Amino acid sequence: MARTSTEQVAQPGPAERPAGALDGKVALVAGATRGAGRAIARELGGAGATVYCTGRSTAGSPSDYGRSETIEGTAQLIGAAGGTAHPVVVDHLDAGAVRDLVDRIEQEQGRLDILVNDIGGEAYVEFGIPLWDYDLQAGMRLFDAGFRTHLQTSHAALGLLARTAGGLVVEITDGTRAYNAEHYRSTVFLDVTKTAVDRLAYAEGHDLEPFGGTAVSVSPGWLRSEMMLDGFGVTEDTWRTAAASNRGTPDAVPPYEFVISETPAMLARGIAALAADRDRSRWNTRSTSSFELAGHYGLSDVDGSRPDAWGFISALETTPAGDLDVDRFR
Repeated sequence: MARTSTEQVAQPGPAERPAGALDGKVALVAGATRGAGRAIARELGGAGATVYCTGRSTAGSPSDYGRSETIEGTAQLIGAAGGTAHPVVVDHLDAGAVRDLVDRIEQEQGRLDILVNDIGGEAYVEFGIPLWDYDLQAGMRLFDAGFRTHLQTSHAALGLLARTAGGLVVEITDGTRAYNAEHYRSTVFLDVTKTAVDRLAYAEGHDLEPFGGTAVSVSPGWLRSEMMLDGFGVTEDTWRTAAASNRGTPDAVPPYEFVISETPAMLARGIAALAADRDRSRWNTRSTSSFELAGHYGLSDVDGSRPDAWGFISALETTPAGDLDVDRFR
């Protein structure tokens, strides 16, 4: 049985962090309880930023995800990395609560330099159901969690962020703009949600440009998060062997494509490097990936690899798995 603690997700070491590169910066990471959001908050804090990390799961009061990770646990990881963390329990579907959060940041810090919108809603996805048979309430729950949270948080926070030139907004989505333009993402609600998040970053970039700000959408590859490991019934020690053994077996769990998965650390390292880049405006309105950011900034995952998940998944569409050199995508 897969563990549900943070131990199963490989954690980045301090060597690859741009120590001090974000000193004096203030960041808000929405959806920082686990997975990518937790890793991003940890990296930003380790690089010197003061990080407000939000989520719904707190000690003694878990969210409906039913997970063991808490926002306090994320704050502890940031502290262990040498950073300053402010864990705040916020439901980002509550516009008033989000406004109160931004007001608090303004009162306590007087500025906001980095906003990362990472709430995904993937736990609410139902696959293989056409739109007309999809439960509308369930579909809207996915859309609200995966997109409306981003929109409401940006609506509340961008006024403060735009006061200081050089602000950065990162919208975390699933799939790059180029990939999603050519691929249907399994269900209408998931497809619309993830492409809407990318378009939000594109639009935000246009609004922020006159104020010296940058907005970008970033997609990880196949993320080896706590929830994904548990969902596939594997651990950090067994995932590669389990996925490789399913080559050529349709609908296997975990799927063969999971051999080119990545830990949340690679995405987090790329975003921390982007935030520290004085020329980050070159990324404004763009869609990018953890793989592209890692290549641009010379970064890797915790094991030294640089997985190209989207390249691998695309290659499998035209080339039999047995004919692909897996190592070429690591």
